Amino acid sequence: MSGDSAAFGAIRKAPNLTAGLVETLEAQIASGDLGPGQRLPTEQAIVTATGVSRTVVREALASLRARGLITTRQGLGAFVAETVPARSFAIDAEKLQSIGDVLQVLELRLSIEVEAAALAAERRDPEQLARIEAAQAAFLAAISAPGADAETVGLGEDLAVHRAILAATGNAYFARVFDVFNVVIPRQRIPVAALSQGERERHLRRVGQEHEAILAAIRAGDAAAARRAMRVHLTRARDRYAALQSEATAG
Repeated sequence: MSGDSAAFGAIRKAPNLTAGLVETLEAQIASGDLGPGQRLPTEQAIVTATGVSRTVVREALASLRARGLITTRQGLGAFVAETVPARSFAIDAEKLQSIGDVLQVLELRLSIEVEAAALAAERRDPEQLARIEAAQAAFLAAISAPGADAETVGLGEDLAVHRAILAATGNAYFARVFDVFNVVIPRQRIPVAALSQGERERHLRRVGQEHEAILAAIRAGDAAAARRAMRVHLTRARDRYAALQSEATAG
């Protein structure tokens, strides 16, 4: 059996989508089933094995090449890169198809942001505190503005408050991890627009009040209070999602 045939046999059948084929090949590379320097099957062999179109195959290979996972040699085909870049952590918002998926992300946020709030209270300097205060003021102004889009009101400002708190830890890795979450901030996945105007206003006011409690603790340099306030804030967000999940299950 040729090297190509062995690689061909390692490819599992993928959905008829570029993303599906990319994930399949990426998994084979990560597991070592497709080793460094190994030649990939031809485009036609992949088409036959997976049932996807040649266009999808070419797009998938281009994506893998852009990530540095494969190289191409004119007249010879595609090969697994000799040195595969380390895989970076990412959350694909499009794959968060259920409330349960979002609940899992919220649990991860809780574990990170609760401690970050405490560190921010201990370490923040006047400039970092001013940035948190400005972000919170912008959030409050956004949710009070007349004629705001019901579904996105305060969303960017909410994100800015959280990011400013993580930046105030003085540890750049916190902010970098948070950038992974910025596409799955809870209200992006909660049907705020479906709430009545009164319910929506109460919801946003509660969020603002929770922010204020976190800010007050950070301003006071009280790490324990900042930790508690952030836990309350994110736990309530998680509980709102859990309630939605219960309603969906009951329905």
